[in-house]
Parts: sequence; structure tokens; C-alpha cells
Amino acid sequence: MVETGHFALVLAFALSLVQFVLPLVGARTGDARLMATGGPVAVTGFAMTAISFAALTVAYVLSDFSVLNVVENSHSQKPMLYKITGTWGNHEGSMLLWVLILTFFGALVALFGRNLPATLRANVLAIQGLIGAAFFLFIIATSNPFVRVSPAPIEGQDLNPILQDIGLAIHPPLLYLGYVGFSVCFSFAIAALIEGRIDAAWARWVRPWTLAAWVFLTGGIAMGSYWAYYELGWGGFWFWDPVENASFMPWLAGTALLHSAIVMERRSALKIWTLLLAIMAFSLSLLGTFLVRSGVLTSVHAFATDPSRGLFILMILVFFIGGALILFAWRANTLAPGGIFAPISREGALVLNNLFLSTAVTTVLVGTLYPLVLESITGEKISVGEPFFNLTFGPLMVPLLLAVPFGPLLAWKRADLWAASQRLVFAFGGAVLVMLLTYSFIDRASVLAAFGIGLGTWLVLGALTDLAAKSGIGNVSPGVALRRFAGLPRSAYGTALAHLGVGLTTLGVVGVMSLQTEHILTMKPGDSVAVAGYEVRFEGLQPYRGPNYTEDQGRFLLLNSSGRTLTEIVSAKRFYPARQMPTTEAGIATRGVSQVYIALGDAVEDGAIVVRIWWKPLVTLIWLGCVVMMVGGTLSLLDRRLRIGAPAKRRKRLAEEAAA
Repeated sequence: MVETGHFALVLAFALSLVQFVLPLVGARTGDARLMATGGPVAVTGFAMTAISFAALTVAYVLSDFSVLNVVENSHSQKPMLYKITGTWGNHEGSMLLWVLILTFFGALVALFGRNLPATLRANVLAIQGLIGAAFFLFIIATSNPFVRVSPAPIEGQDLNPILQDIGLAIHPPLLYLGYVGFSVCFSFAIAALIEGRIDAAWARWVRPWTLAAWVFLTGGIAMGSYWAYYELGWGGFWFWDPVENASFMPWLAGTALLHSAIVMERRSALKIWTLLLAIMAFSLSLLGTFLVRSGVLTSVHAFATDPSRGLFILMILVFFIGGALILFAWRANTLAPGGIFAPISREGALVLNNLFLSTAVTTVLVGTLYPLVLESITGEKISVGEPFFNLTFGPLMVPLLLAVPFGPLLAWKRADLWAASQRLVFAFGGAVLVMLLTYSFIDRASVLAAFGIGLGTWLVLGALTDLAAKSGIGNVSPGVALRRFAGLPRSAYGTALAHLGVGLTTLGVVGVMSLQTEHILTMKPGDSVAVAGYEVRFEGLQPYRGPNYTEDQGRFLLLNSSGRTLTEIVSAKRFYPARQMPTTEAGIATRGVSQVYIALGDAVEDGAIVVRIWWKPLVTLIWLGCVVMMVGGTLSLLDRRLRIGAPAKRRKRLAEEAAA
């Protein structure tokens, strides 16, 4: 099975070369037969990659320690779930997952892009094939997951303990679906530059792929954030780690691309800018791949790799990003300019959105790369962390978030800002009221906390106002308004939910950063401490043995003000013998949208143990908001108007009805 997987991997590389060459030649020569080869080859390449990935997964499931990758990242006593997820919990396996998803998207373009113009489809599949060929070559030459070891050891070295978690079973696949999903947008952009033609139909074809990648990347970032929050025992949801930034930058660029494509589709404007964003979104994904796998970063997220791998990825990075930007510089001036619109319009609001998001991407990029560049030039090591990003990124987001509720209420081409403001008067009043209540009764010491809570409320109420305005609530009878509400297109619900999700996440971030409390103390069994109106009582330590670890569990009771037990919280200090590595398992009790978070520290001489207890108000809204954003993006994706081929199918149906 292992040799079958290795052979399938090599065959997938050969097919990716065929997918690159034949459709591209066919598009240049007008040969329909050569252009038609792209689809079947893309589907077959995906099948071969799936066989290769399945072979590696079987090796992990069966604990085949004749495979070096399995030896280094698995153990016979590891739970079956983590044997499977161990397949991508390492450099070689994760790269195989990367190309599996890449070929999967190529196959989707082949299957669902049949209504695309033949030359555009051929060029898109050719570029996808070229990307695949580069990464297949990288895997085969430097990161082969099927290398054998002889003699085979009796036992493996186990997977990194912090990766043995359900969060890491979900986080990488979602993140890669987002990263690699932008490759389709990149391929569409390069194909448009090759042809020298871009129009509203192009934007209509690109938007579903952008939206799908954005939804998956949102989920991947959220899952990674929550995993780090509860698994690492540090109590934070975001640390501005360079590898965290590596996934955040494509998300920001993808968000800008999504809004820019809307303007291009509706008004044939921002053509060149949309092309550049499509290139940059995937380029930033490639940059993230380089940062994680080059060895230039030290992070819990990063895979330690040798310099030859980093150099190979750097060459791929330079080839695709540099080549795309050179092609863009050469061909962009040949593209026809877009439509004209007034500054006060929905197009203007979306341009403002792009301006702030692009500046935010640049800020995060500079903060991430500057220490690396400085060290490579001068040898000096500096750290650019949370203070820098809070002082630069935060102020950029405030005016953008203030403007978000206005956008959907503005008309295309030319709009009345005063009329939109009148519709938002209740949202504004609600936000001000919440701001005053927060300042008066919750935190009189922080005006910024009250403002942040008000800003999140403004976004939530603004999104609801958008749906109310589209339904005619207040202008028509309740029955008519209800029918209008039920008849709204899915994209309208999707937009409102996405903006509402941003508001919920803003509330969560501001709430936990401004209002959380922390207690660090030593506790013996029977000791109690008051936390945010609750009582936390330490019951004692209890040993526990898992399938491949041992741990000391600290058991705590959470009691209300009257002394009634609400729930038990279990925190632990865990040890994995195979890796000789300890981990901290936080105990969390959720109360509404807030949480009590407990992490164990070291034992002290008198039998007590150091305990860190946080009260984290509104913290779950951070991830609930991300889920709402994903639901909104999915609803928009399900809108028939955004699906590739929908207009053509509708025209065909109307023609058939007319003929009948």
C-alpha cells in the first residue's frame, strides 16, 4: 500500500505537468481537443492524489513503523482519532494534504466550470496544474512521506502532544481549504491577464470560489484560535504570533477581494484592483506556507524543517508571486477601465472597505516580516508583538467598523447618505445606550471599553437594520413585511449575517480584553476564592491514566452566591512518556457567553498548588461571531445568482419555454 501511494504521488506529478502544458497550448493555438484535456486530467490527478493520501492514512492507522513518517509522528497506543489526524500533523503529511486540496479544487473547476468560455477554463486549469506541479515536485524531492526505514522499530515516537486534540483534527483541513481555495482566484486572475480580457462575467465566476475560500479560512482561523485558547493553558485567544498573522493576512485580502468583486460584477468597476487582490490573496497564502515550513520562525504552529526545504519553497514563492506581478505590470494597462460612480454610493463604501483592509494587510505584513528582514541584514533580533499591532491595526479597524452598517443601505452609483443615516438612527441610539450603560454600571474606569462594546452593538443592530429596511418594516403592514423578509435573496441574509458576526466577534474581543479578571494564587484542598460573583472551591488532585499519557487532575467546584454547586471544572497537568513532554489542560466552565477558565501551575512545598483563574466575560462571542460569519458566507454561496453557470442555465430554460 505504501509503494502504491508513492507511485500515485509520482503519477499525480506527471498529470499536473500534462494539465499545465496541453490546455495552455490548446488555448494559444485554438485547438479545442487540447483544451478539453484539462478537465479529465484534473479529475484523474485528484484521484491519484487521494489514493496517495489514503495510503499514508492507512499506514498511520495500522501503525506501520516501516515508514519513517509514521515512526516520527505516531505511537501504537495513540487513540485512533489522533492516528488519523497524525497524517497531517507533520510537515510531509500536511504538504500531502495541501496538494490533495489543491487537486480537489482543480477537479471542482473541471466539473462545475463547464459553462466557462473554453479558453478561460483551459487557462485556469493550466495554472492550477502548474501550481500543483511545483508542490508535487517539492514533496517528491524534499518531503517524501513514504520513505521507508530499515530495520523497522517496534514502537513510534508519538505525535507532538499539543497536536493530539480534536481542534487540530479540524483546524488544518479548514485552514488549507481556505489557503488553497484562493489558488482558484489566482488562476482566474492569471488566465484573465493571459487573455487580456476581464469583465463582469469574470467577477461572477470568481466570487463563488472567493466566498468558499473565505468561509473555510474563517473557520480555520477560528478553530485554531479556540484550540490555542484552551489547549496551551495561557488563556489568550490571539497572540499576534507570526504564524497566526500568516493566516490572518490572506483572510483580510480575501475579504477585500470579496467586496471588490461585488463592485466589479455590478458596475464593471475596479477591474485592475480586483485582479491584483486575487493575486495577492493567494500570494499571501504562499507566504504563510513559507513562514511555517522554512524554519525562519519559532512557533508552536511552525514545523521545524531543514534549510533546503525553506529554499525550495522560497523559489516557488518567488516564481509565482514574482511572475504574477510581472505579468500584471505588463498586461494591466491593456485592460479596459471600469465604470464611474459617485463617492457617496455603495461602490464608494466598498472602495473605502478595500482601502482600510489593504492598509491593515500592509500593517500586519510589515510587523511580521520586519524582524526577520532586520535579523537577516544586521543579525539583531527584535520582537514585534501585541503592543505594535494593537496601536496600528486597532485604529485602522475602528473607522472601517463604523462605516460597515452604511454600505448595504446605500444605493449603487449614487446614494443619499442622509437617508441611510436616518434608517440607522435606531441602531445608533441602541449603540449609544449600551455604551452609556457599560460605562455607568460595568466599567467606569475605561471609556475605551464602553466605546468598544458600543461599536460591537452598532454592528449587530446595523446588520438587523439592513434586513428590516429590505423587508420594509415600518413602511408596510406586518404581513407584507414578513412575506418580503421570507422572499429576500440568500445573499441578503448572508451579507447581514456576516456583518452581524463581525459585530459579535468585536463584542467578544472588547469584552474579554477590557473586562476580564485574573487571580493567581496557591490553593490547598478546601480553599475557595471569589470570582465575578461565583465561588471556586478546590477539591484536590486526582491521578488519571489515559491511553498514552498520565495526568494529575485538579478538581474544582463552581458555586453560586448562595453556595449551590453549578458545575465541576477539571484542569490537569498531563505527561506523555513517549515524547517525555508535559502539557497543561485548562478547565473551562461556560456561563452564558462568558467563561471561568482555570489552569494549574506547579506544586509548592506545603502540598498546595499554584492556580490561575480567569473570568472571561463575553469570550465565547469571539468564536460564535466567526460561526455566524461562516453561516452568512455559506448562505451567500447558496444563492443561485452567485453559482457558476446559473445565468446560462436560466437562459437555456427560458429559450426552451419560448420554443414550447
